[in-house]
Amino acid sequence: MPRIDRYILSQLMGLFGFFALVLVGVYWINKAVGLFDQLIGDGQSALVFLEFSLLTLPSVIKLVLPVAAFIATVYGTNRMMTESELVVMQATGFSGFRLARPVFYFGLIVALMMLVMAHVLVPASRATLVSARATMSENITARYLNEGQFSHPSPDVTLYIREISPQGELLDMFLADERDPVEHTTYTARKALFVRGDAGPKLIMFNGMAQVLDMATQRLSVTRFADFTFDIGALLTASVRPNRSSGELSTAELLWPTPALVTETGETADALRFDGHNRFAEPMLAVSVTLVGFASLLVGGFSRFGLWRQIVLAVCLLVAVQGLATASNALGGRTPQGWALAYVAPVVGLLMAWALLWWAGKPRHVAKVDVA
Repeated sequence: MPRIDRYILSQLMGLFGFFALVLVGVYWINKAVGLFDQLIGDGQSALVFLEFSLLTLPSVIKLVLPVAAFIATVYGTNRMMTESELVVMQATGFSGFRLARPVFYFGLIVALMMLVMAHVLVPASRATLVSARATMSENITARYLNEGQFSHPSPDVTLYIREISPQGELLDMFLADERDPVEHTTYTARKALFVRGDAGPKLIMFNGMAQVLDMATQRLSVTRFADFTFDIGALLTASVRPNRSSGELSTAELLWPTPALVTETGETADALRFDGHNRFAEPMLAVSVTLVGFASLLVGGFSRFGLWRQIVLAVCLLVAVQGLATASNALGGRTPQGWALAYVAPVVGLLMAWALLWWAGKPRHVAKVDVA
């Protein structure tokens, strides 16, 4: 790689690392605040919070990389134009397309990062996050076993435990089940234990009593028992691992969806196929927005008053390309050939960059001044 290309590429990579770090930190902290309130409020430890926060990091990085690349390109190009570095290069015969070559390399590096994120890290992290949430939901001790407090595993069920022994025994337990509108049942037991079963957690009560109230006749029947098993796992609907979403599937599964996969995700085959192609289109979008940002600033040339007009143009073009990508995402999964819409925004962005570079290379006409 020529020295000039290495110089421009190093400038862009340094700025990209800085802006990516800042933006990832801002987005990540914003997500972490919500996770902190949710997890700590449910009685989870700081290690669980850290694990969940790290699992959200790949999605945040994938979201931030194109924006950081665009900002780095615009900022770096503006600085090189202000310091007349690009002006000197153009004066020595470098065309706009030649100067855009290291910017293209920079976009390819960012696109490669996004490819790894989109095809490997993000699906794996989302699948792990969903599995961890399901496992956490099954942790009855953290959610419902609180001494001296009333808890509600479901809207019509109330659970109270006076004390939890060091061996994990639930002493003096009270359970009110009002899910059945015909009969309300109240269980009391001297001692109880939670055990895991194939169908979910079970509650085994010892030396207790079941009181059944008939709501129609208001008659109360009492049954005493030595031991009784209550299926509390049926109350914890959140503990059942949900079906996989498109974000958890591999790219091969998305590109060639099976009827079973369509049933599992609840989405159409066209929508899944579009998501698969979108994983290739989003990295291409990173290349196009970097070239658009560079070409927009190159059009203006050197100016003592700055390149604020060109910067506004670059931002407007970025918004247009991103708006086109958003519209494609909304329409792409509705038609059998809608997957092609995933590539519309990157291609349009590349065409914009090519047109701007061609315009920047046109000779400037200077108006003649009559001094006679």
